[in-house]
Order: sequence, then C-alpha cells, then structure tokens
Amino acid sequence: MAYIGKQPVVGNFQICDAISVVNGQAAYTMQVGSVNVSPESANHMIVSLNGTIQKPNSSYTVSGSTITFSSNLATGDVIDFIQILGDVLSIGTPSDGTVTTAKIVDGAVTSAKLDSGVALGKVLQVITATNTVERTTTSNSFVTASNTLTVNITPSSSSNKILLLGSFPMHINGSASLGVHTIYRDSTNLGQTNFGFGYVYSSNANPVSTNANVFLDSPSTTSEITYQVYIRATNNTVFISPNASTSTLTALEIGT
Repeated sequence: MAYIGKQPVVGNFQICDAISVVNGQAAYTMQVGSVNVSPESANHMIVSLNGTIQKPNSSYTVSGSTITFSSNLATGDVIDFIQILGDVLSIGTPSDGTVTTAKIVDGAVTSAKLDSGVALGKVLQVITATNTVERTTTSNSFVTASNTLTVNITPSSSSNKILLLGSFPMHINGSASLGVHTIYRDSTNLGQTNFGFGYVYSSNANPVSTNANVFLDSPSTTSEITYQVYIRATNNTVFISPNASTSTLTALEIGT
C-alpha cells in the first residue's frame, strides 16, 4: 500500500569512526571508513558519551554529517560510539541469500559483468545466412559462393570464439575434376590454401555432394567481421546450391 507522508527509509546499521574530543568544541563530523555519513535524523542514532546514552534532539542534534552536542565537550570527555540506524544514501549491503531474481532489473546484468567462468561455453548470439540461388564458376581461384551466403557478426569480447557451421550442395559439370569449398573471415581463408575445408570429386558427370564445414575461429576482435563461403574449380564448371537447394552458413559466438 502507498504511504501517507514520507516513506520510511530502509538502511543499514553503521558504527561511526572514533572521534577525538576537542576541548571546548561541541560540533563533530561523523564518518564511516573515513567517508562522511548523514543519518536520517537524530532519532536514527544511538550516541554514547562518557558511558551514558544521550537523548536525541536534547543532548545532541544532527545536521547532515555533523553532530552537535548541547554543550561544548571538554578534555577528558569520551565519545564512546555513534551508531547509525538508517542511512539516507543507500540501503547498505544486503545479507547473503536475500536478493531474489525478481529484485534484479531486467537487463541490469550484462555479459561483461559475468565472471568468465560463468559464461564459459555459452552461446551468446547466433546468425544464419541462407542461399537458394545457383552459383557457377570455372575459376581456379576461390570466388564467393553467393553474395547472400555471408554472415556479419560483432563479437562481444575479443576472447570469445566463433563456431562456424556450413552446409551447401555442390556438383560438377564434367568428370575427373574437383570442386573445392572453404570459408573466409574477411580476406583470410580459414581453410587450406588450395583445398579449403573439403571438396567434391567427379569421376562421373554431375555428381552431387552436400558439403559441410565445422570450424572454431578465434577472431580476437570486438569489431564487426564477415564470414563467407568461397568455392573454386579445377578444369570443369562447379555448381553450388543446384536445383534451388538451400545452402546455409551459421556463426555462433561462444563465450570463453
């Protein structure tokens, strides 16, 4: 239910740092861990002077972080302790096991705040590209398999890995020939220079093979990177995604 007037302030219990009495001085600054603290009011404190608990707003008053005794203290007086029962600046440190999931604001805990051991092995994002358009080439050098068979991904941490999963049908127009496939990261061939990650070999006309790539990449960057499937031929024409079959390339960011 709503409160009428000022809502009660929930705070933590604090003991102020020791205060040295100055002869003829009534006002003193209250600190915890050498940092000024401001109680909610004089009634939110327990003050002991010379072994006697003092009466709030009579024996002392409070303004901000300053406590002022009703009369000047003298040499020999001892401020035994000042205990603050409520802190207007924060709720303090919650006790172990008291914070529930419902108390955490959605989106407040980011991957950057997670301990690396907690995020280890988790899939942080998945991006997939598909292609159904037939691509042909007679090039002996690697060329793009398709402009749409491209994945752009921005890793959230330079230490994370990118798991690449590729699947695409290939066939060759002719015999005694190879069709080679690979994956590039930007301008870098992640497979072997000439043979990429694999190939389809033709001993008869128009053999069809569904090729697959599985590769764990370490890009070591938080900038956007592009992964793309490339193919090349030897002495005959190579086709990818024949007969409108679907080719796919998927990039998964793995937390490490």
